[in-house]
Amino acid sequence: MKSHVKALVVGGGAVGASIAYHLAKAGWQDVVLLERDELTSGSTWHAAGLLPYFNMSYATTHIHDYSIKYYKTLEEETGLNAGFSVVGNLRMAQSQERMDEYMLYASTAETVGVPYEWMTPGQIKERWPLVHTDDLVGAIYHPTDGYINPADVTMAMAKGARQRGVTIERKWQVDGYEWTGNAWRVTLTKMAEKGGNLVPTDEQMVVEAEHVVTATGNHAQRTAKLLGIKTPAIPVEHQFIVTEPDPALVEYRKTNGEHPVLRDADAKWYVREERGGWILGPYERNAPARFEYGVPDSFRADLFPLDLERIEEEYMSMIHRIPSSETVGLKDDYNGPICYTPDGNPLLGPAPGLRNMWLAEGFSFGITAAGGAGYYLAQLMVEGEAEIDMASLDPKRYGQDWMTTEYAARKNEEAYEHVYILHHPDEEREACRPLRTGPVYNQQKALGAQFGCVNGFERPNYYGPTDAADNFDFEARSFRRGGWWQYAVEEAKAIREGVGLVDATAFAKHRVYGPGATAFLDHFTCNKLPKVGRINLTYALTDAGTTRTEYTIVRKGETEYYLVSAGAWQAYDHDYLMKAAEDFMAETGQMVVVQDVTTQWGVFAIAGPKSRDVLKELIKDPEPETALSNKRFPWLSARDIELGMCPVHAIRVAYTGELGWELHHPIEMQSYLWDQLMAAGEKHRLKLVGARAQNWLRQEKSYRAFGNELGRDATPLEADLPRFVDLSKEFHGKAAMKETGIRSKCVTLLIDGPEDADPWGREALYLGDEKIGRLTSGGYSVAFGKSIGMGYVRPDLAVPGTKLKVRMFRELYDAEVTEDSPYDPKNATIRADG
Repeated sequence: MKSHVKALVVGGGAVGASIAYHLAKAGWQDVVLLERDELTSGSTWHAAGLLPYFNMSYATTHIHDYSIKYYKTLEEETGLNAGFSVVGNLRMAQSQERMDEYMLYASTAETVGVPYEWMTPGQIKERWPLVHTDDLVGAIYHPTDGYINPADVTMAMAKGARQRGVTIERKWQVDGYEWTGNAWRVTLTKMAEKGGNLVPTDEQMVVEAEHVVTATGNHAQRTAKLLGIKTPAIPVEHQFIVTEPDPALVEYRKTNGEHPVLRDADAKWYVREERGGWILGPYERNAPARFEYGVPDSFRADLFPLDLERIEEEYMSMIHRIPSSETVGLKDDYNGPICYTPDGNPLLGPAPGLRNMWLAEGFSFGITAAGGAGYYLAQLMVEGEAEIDMASLDPKRYGQDWMTTEYAARKNEEAYEHVYILHHPDEEREACRPLRTGPVYNQQKALGAQFGCVNGFERPNYYGPTDAADNFDFEARSFRRGGWWQYAVEEAKAIREGVGLVDATAFAKHRVYGPGATAFLDHFTCNKLPKVGRINLTYALTDAGTTRTEYTIVRKGETEYYLVSAGAWQAYDHDYLMKAAEDFMAETGQMVVVQDVTTQWGVFAIAGPKSRDVLKELIKDPEPETALSNKRFPWLSARDIELGMCPVHAIRVAYTGELGWELHHPIEMQSYLWDQLMAAGEKHRLKLVGARAQNWLRQEKSYRAFGNELGRDATPLEADLPRFVDLSKEFHGKAAMKETGIRSKCVTLLIDGPEDADPWGREALYLGDEKIGRLTSGGYSVAFGKSIGMGYVRPDLAVPGTKLKVRMFRELYDAEVTEDSPYDPKNATIRADG
């Protein structure tokens, strides 16, 4: 084995083989793939090999689409048949709500270019008469996917990798990682067969690798311990059964082609043909997590004992859907581990806190994702950025400090159970909640707060009826305007017309200070740094010049700054900020201190025309009547004030676009400040406001949101934010941003949609019959009384007044590009004096 390599890929399943192949294809030499046992001996060997397109994630849909297309090329390249049966995929619906889900999914598929067809129950029955359709509403059909042999496709990718110069070594286990400053020293132990078990020998060696990729599947917890990090990747049991041949199916096949993969989402299973019989794969309740603390040494290509009682309901529903299967016996059965994450999507990208260490773990649909995961991760490693925004799959999307093994195991069990449970875009899953709560959580709950979960932190989404049952939020969900919609409307109106209070404690917050802080941040971000006592909105860019992170920067002193960013991205932002500061110090020798203070400070955002009136009731100042005036406290400035006995770092900015302040306060004083604000606001009819109304209001102001309009697939100039880019200075990513140019442009649209629904931000945009862009945000505008959305279109169409169409529920609805900040474009209300 080579002792010095460019990249060491650890794990010889489908994912690891794809990564090794694509790194070599991208031009890297000296790539080595290690497997502790045999190739495919992990979950790959017992996977059912399905290739479902269905996914609500834009990035994951791209990954699945690449895989399905790539697998079809392997035989020509390698001479090995990957066993791809392109039989199609029929996803059936027993209710209109399920069809609504498929129509929302189809919006995402359409933006990626994934082909699909709609089918009625009659069309299904005519084409596949063995399927019982009387209780179906319809189905969505993907003609270009199907299923594949997991071992065959892995071996084909492995052969393709070898042909491109990759070395594949088996029976080597990684026992240690050490970063030397420019490479990883990886300690390996040779493994051997003994009595049917795999045991370590005395033979060891050390490999130095410039980059390491871990694709260790069920062994992800052991990998994390070796690296000194945390990961939520933990396996969950998955059972599937294989029946004896079905005579009716055998007879049908004499004159017909193979059935598509059948999915009855409401019954929680998939079924496909297998040698004249059927494979049934359910996603049942109560499937347990396994190997929370590591895989036993004795567990190789093994299975767990069956628990057929657990899947009895799903088995009976298969008989209902395919009546001929009732008389056939069981031939084989499997119960094996499949690694999961709390949201069901993989962990793909740089490891937290580490250099040149890349994770490819937690692939619950590993065969489907393997090809695309290798392709896009190779882009990220070789070119510095992928062509799609990979942030939604980043391993740091789960916080590192607070996450525990128990949390990950329970959330992964929930994710498994929810594979076929309706994926409402407004869903909030219940497991492990509440966990991270602010001091006023109970007061908010008593006042009707219905909570969302951001980075594990409970945040009010909206305030419903105070006498509602605990399951009110669940009942309020919908693919259209859910039961919560009316409450969000009233909250949005309150901020536009009076005053509202938003709990924004979940914001990520960092303190950056030291002699080099100013020089560091000036190069790290693309906007001018603010003067002392002022604030600026700015962006940190990727190597490709796209948007890596959005920050509000408050300058508290000549060399002291307070940075606020999106709460969902706390660990993601912290990791990037720390690594950038370390690089700066190594290059310049100037000291910079980065401190994560997220949990030290609570945040209330008060906004609306009467917000100043409420604060005047509380502010302790020699001249309280002028303390909040434009002269003493202008827009986009920050001051330390006192509200009653609570010291507050107040920032005059409002994400809602109204007159308002963010009130950053010591978290231990939050209950006190809450009580003071509620009492002072009573006579001004202060209304509590949740995140959903705030999201609508920010779209009326065309405020871009990170993870929606802002991401690693578009530059700030493409986001149409030139006012936040100072081209007169040098900053990281500047040259790449300018070279990229304007490929597409962000716009705001007012939409005449259906009367009972608003866009969710996943819909395709059309000019006539031509798809020209997609929405990235959507909602309702109380100012204009219609739907609103933001998204990206061709640059020539980013002109106010351009008439477009948006796809919603299979129909095209009128949409018009409006001016930026259609509500109060001159910012008169946000600058209001008093």
